[in-house]
Amino acid sequence: MTPIAPALASAPAPAFALEATPAVVGTSVEVTTAVVALKAITLVLGGVITYFAYNAYRRTGARPIGALALGFGFVTLGALLAGLANQAFGLDVDVVLLIESSLTVVGFGIIVYSLYADW
Repeated sequence: MTPIAPALASAPAPAFALEATPAVVGTSVEVTTAVVALKAITLVLGGVITYFAYNAYRRTGARPIGALALGFGFVTLGALLAGLANQAFGLDVDVVLLIESSLTVVGFGIIVYSLYADW
């Protein structure tokens, strides 16, 4: 009986495992462009929401609405800083996700507090 393991050890590695196809490289550029576009839209919409909430706070003086504006501001700031960290400073994607996620959690925490706290 012939052992199978030596035959497998001498078999050449498949060539396709080491090659990068143009479609994969093109997709990466397309995905980056889409992410930048979506971040820009997020910044615009987040800025508009924050602006309207802050104006409502100034008009009414209601602290919960002020906290709501602050919460949306943190969420928007997270998107802005993550985009800057990645595009302008070239930080690693893991660090960028940590920045954005941290500010998003803080922002949503403030939003929840503004909606449910007994003012």
